Formats: sequence, structure tokens, C-alpha cells
Amino acid sequence: MPHIENKKQVYAVGGALQRYLSAQGRSVRLPVRYDDLLRYEETTPVYDKQGRDTLWESVLYPSAERRAISRALVETYALLRVKGDMSLVEHLVTDRVDVCTFGNTQPFRIRILNRINENFDYFYVKRADASRIYGLELEHLLSPNRIEFLYDASTLIEEHISGIPGDVFCREYLEQPHLDEVRVAKEFVKFNERCCLRLLGDMHSGNWVVDITPDFDETVYRIRAIDFDQQSYEGRYRIYMPQYYRENNPIIELGIKCMTPETVKQYQHEERTLTVHRMRSEQARLDALLGVMARDRIAPDENVVELREGLGYHYADPAFLQCRSMGEIVRLSLRRLAEATHDRR
Repeated sequence: MPHIENKKQVYAVGGALQRYLSAQGRSVRLPVRYDDLLRYEETTPVYDKQGRDTLWESVLYPSAERRAISRALVETYALLRVKGDMSLVEHLVTDRVDVCTFGNTQPFRIRILNRINENFDYFYVKRADASRIYGLELEHLLSPNRIEFLYDASTLIEEHISGIPGDVFCREYLEQPHLDEVRVAKEFVKFNERCCLRLLGDMHSGNWVVDITPDFDETVYRIRAIDFDQQSYEGRYRIYMPQYYRENNPIIELGIKCMTPETVKQYQHEERTLTVHRMRSEQARLDALLGVMARDRIAPDENVVELREGLGYHYADPAFLQCRSMGEIVRLSLRRLAEATHDRR
């Protein structure tokens, strides 16, 4: 079983990555910074509908600062959703600010309320971390999903990714009579493959969600990562394979029950082919990103050595042993994928 023993280091966003983000419209002047949100006076626990502690705490700011912070957060939401057009969000207010003090990153979750229809949406304010940014951008380019985020100095703004948390899905949905077991198992195989190919780690059931969409007589399931801290950081190869996490065992057992090894291989090949198609569609942007990532340091040197040796053995490819950074390892992994897919044609 993969196990992450130590807290991940946070890596500063270097000049080359900043220039890339600016070129892609990800770097903006934000109305609020992460440190601004640390000036709260008190907190109260947030419980779910079943009365369980969510590990989030709602914060309260001094009265003198409350209005300014609330307004700045609405302006930030406007930048994220409508490129800063405040005329489209005049009816929105900041309903609640939560902080998660359980983990090492301590993110803030912002709930924005529509006063007209009482609908609400979330976004997150986090400390900027280079490896997290690479993870978000690779998700945007290589997965079936598009994802919005903004960067400014030490602050990262992320959109909320909707879905049923993986641990809740495994606990409460797998036994439902109308569950399409084959479609769920297929999606997990494809999700596992995407994580392996782009080296996104720590995908236990608390770090992904299931998006369920009715479609005519069928139901479509999509598994989406929601935490990108462990993009190309750990040295052990199995860290990047969700199939090896104990928390994911219920969905693994479902796959064993309803799929054959031949079916699994078919779905793996399908996802590899789709990933290559996405790579070609975003070739210039992906090349620019990987070029910056290859020169960046986003993991300890010993992790780079361990991972390149593990992948070299796994793929029987000594080219991995020449990689000097996590970015170079990801680039080689994707290059091998593209070449293998081309050879099969």
C-alpha cells in the first residue's frame, strides 16, 4: 500500500512559471491575498447534514474589515468566473469563509451566495505552490475536464470541483440498486491510467470526487481529482497509482467483480489514446509547460532519483535514468505514450 509519511514541501513559483501563467491568462492582479484571510478573530466548526465534523471551520473577521474582505472575495470570484465583469455579479455576496486547519496547506473555502435565487457556489484561496500549479495545468490539458484557476504572487485561486466525495461514494453509493457497476469500474480504470501517465499522486478516496450525470437511459460517471499537491513529488511509483490505495478498495473490488483483465486492458488503451489526442490538441501549450517544468525543482533530489529508477525498471526503459527533474520524468512518460500509440497504428 502506498503511504505518504512526510508533509510535502511547498515550492515557490519561479520566474519562468510566472511568465508561462501570464501568457496563458492565469496570472492576474487579485483583490485579495491569502494572507489577508488570516486576519480572522474566531472560528466555529462546520458540520455536514449528518452532524459529522467536516474538519472545516467557519471564520469571523473583525467588523472593521468584514465588509472590505467580503467585497474583495466577490471581486475575486468575478475574475475567476466572468473575467472581472462586476456588472454580472452585482447580486452576489460572500456568504461564508471557511478554513481547513487539519492539513498542512490550510486552504480557505469561500461560499458565494446569489441573493436573487439563494443559489451558491464555492471557490478556494490557497498558498501558491509550484507543484500544485503544474498539477492544475496538466489536469486542464490532459484530462477530459477543464479547470479554472488564477495566480498572484503567493496566492492561488481555484474553482470548486463539484461531485460526490470518493469516500462518501464508496460508503453510500456502491450498494445502490440502480448503480451501473460496469460504468463506475470503467471510469476508475481510466482515472487510474490518467494519474499514472501524468504522475499525479495521493489519489485516495478523499482526494477525488464522482460526477454523476443522467444521459437518456444511462448514467455517466466521471471521476475527477480535486487535490493536486502531490503532482510529481513522491519517489515511489505506486504513489501515482490510485489502485493501490487501501481507501479505494471498495471500488477496486467492484472492478474485479464485473470486469475481466482483457476489459481492463481495453479501457486502459482507450484512455491512453484519448490522452494522446488531448496532447496533440494542446501541443504548443503542453510543450511550453513541460519545458518550464523540466527546468524547475518541485521535489527533493532523492525523490527524483527514486522515481526515475522505479519507472526505468517498470517500463524497462533506461532513458528514465537520464532524467534530472520531475518535469523531465513527466515529459518522457508522455513522450513514450505518444510514440507507443503511434507505433500501434
